[in-house]
Amino acid sequence: MRNWILALGIAATACATAGVGADSHPIDRETALSDLRILSADDMDGRGTGTEGAERARAYITGRFEEIGIVPAFEDYQHAFTYQRQGASHDGINLVGLIEGTADSDTVMIVTAHYDHLGNCGGQICNGADDNASGVAALLAVAADFVANPPEHDIYFAALDAEEVGLQGAAALVNDFPVDLDRLALNVNLDMLGYQTENELPAAGAFHYPFLRDRVARAEVVEPVILIQGYDSPEWGPNGDWTFASDHGPFHRAGIPFIYYGVDFHEHYHQPTDEYEVMTLDFFVGATETVLNAVRLFDSELDAIRDERDAARTARPTKPGMGQ
Repeated sequence: MRNWILALGIAATACATAGVGADSHPIDRETALSDLRILSADDMDGRGTGTEGAERARAYITGRFEEIGIVPAFEDYQHAFTYQRQGASHDGINLVGLIEGTADSDTVMIVTAHYDHLGNCGGQICNGADDNASGVAALLAVAADFVANPPEHDIYFAALDAEEVGLQGAAALVNDFPVDLDRLALNVNLDMLGYQTENELPAAGAFHYPFLRDRVARAEVVEPVILIQGYDSPEWGPNGDWTFASDHGPFHRAGIPFIYYGVDFHEHYHQPTDEYEVMTLDFFVGATETVLNAVRLFDSELDAIRDERDAARTARPTKPGMGQ
């Protein structure tokens, strides 16, 4: 959506592109692009929930979790769940891992990205390179950096299932989180980081959690990315409020602050043309490194974020998002 509201949003957040705060961490570009390409290949058959393609995607992500050194968050990486849709019961499987922090703190964060997509669309494979092989590839790159350079706080990494059928995997994980939800200070959700011809990367969430706005702005933004804060309130128009548009929604309903990184809708969205070959790869790498810098900054201030979350809850006793 390209309108005057977007222009105002860009102007209002231009300072976010300056890149201050935490030092930039380059990712392993070749590995990240390989993850993106493999997860969006034809043999994944569109990664529809409950399909053999989704099973193959899980096997690949599990192997990458093990290779990176992420430890299972439950008895193993798999977090199975059941959900109801169209009068029938369906099964899904999240993959959840943990990187332990070095600080003496029980405050935790979670980085999420859904691995499922649409499967076949009208007889054609919808490979979902941007939506959301890109988010999973970025999550893996961020996790690899934190294994090499450990965080202060425990960070969970979750490749979620059944996002495309109503955010079911995220809702199931919120209802069955590995630790008390009160310890969870922040959700960073990644959904569509792979295709943007104008290099614009929205970061949504600070409308609901204003104490996150400056932190998002202070994290270094990596070229060619132009960071935009917004897309999280009615002022962005009927299609521009993404508060419940992806897996951060169930966390928000539970009162967990979130920042959602993901591009605007584009011509390949939910189409068979959403393939690796059309991705804007320099943007994807810059977006992934921008997210990594932000997660590093959030980790360094996570106890303060938790305190400010609690103060906001005291000022507003009802859970944010309820009834909105």
